Amino acid sequence: MATRQGPPTPPKLTTTMLPKALLPQRHENIYTIPNILTFSRLLAAPAVGYFVLTQSAVPALALFAYAGITDLVDGYLARRFNQQTVVGTVIDPMADKLLMTICVITLTMNGTLPIWLAVIILGRDVALAISAIYFRWISLPPPKTMTRYWDFSLPSAEVHPTEISKINTMLQLLLIGNAMLLPVLPVGLVETWNLSGVLEGWFYLVGGTTMWSGLSYIGNKDAVKILTKEEGEERKKENVGGQ
Repeated sequence: MATRQGPPTPPKLTTTMLPKALLPQRHENIYTIPNILTFSRLLAAPAVGYFVLTQSAVPALALFAYAGITDLVDGYLARRFNQQTVVGTVIDPMADKLLMTICVITLTMNGTLPIWLAVIILGRDVALAISAIYFRWISLPPPKTMTRYWDFSLPSAEVHPTEISKINTMLQLLLIGNAMLLPVLPVGLVETWNLSGVLEGWFYLVGGTTMWSGLSYIGNKDAVKILTKEEGEERKKENVGGQ
C-alpha cells in the first residue's frame, strides 16, 4: 500500500532570501557619555542666550564655560574609551554652532558685537548647514525617508573640519568668552588695560578667519566623506559590538 504523505514542509526563510529593504539594520550605540555631554551642551545653549539678554552676566559666563569644558571632555572620553560615533561627528559641531549662533545673535542684540561681524559668522554657518543637509540626503542609503534621514544612528557621511575651521572655532569661542567676561570684570581694570579696544581687535581677527574657514571647504575632498555601504556597516558593527 502507498503511504500517505503530509503537506510539504515550507522552506525556512533566511535573511539571504529577504529583500534588502526588509533586512534588520544594525544601529550605532548613541547613548554614550560623550554624546550625553554633547546633548547637555545643546540644552545649555538657549539658557546662555537667555542670561545674555537679561543682563545676567555671571550665569551666562558660567554656562558658557561649562559648554567649553564639556566640549573638551567629551572629545577626550570618546577617543580614550573608543566611543567615537558617526552621530557624534554630527551633533558635536551642531552643539558648537547652536551655542555660537545663539551667543552671536544675543550679543549683537545687546550691542556687544557689531552687526557686520554677526552677518559674516552666521552667513558662513548657514552655508555650511545647507551643505550638510544636502550631503546627508545624497549619502543616505535607500529607502530615503524622512524618518531614516533624522535617524543619525544610521551612518551615511562623516564631516571632517578643516584645520583653519578648527582654529576659527577656537577664536570664535575666545571672542564670545571675552565679550561675556568684560561685564564681570571691574570697570577700572577694563579701562586701565583698554580691554574694550582689545575686544574690538578680536572682531577683525575673527571676521577674517571666519571667511577663510568658509572658503577652505570649497573643493576640499577630505572635508566631507560619504561612507560606502561597507564602511557604514563597519561603523555600526564597531559601535554595536561595544555595547
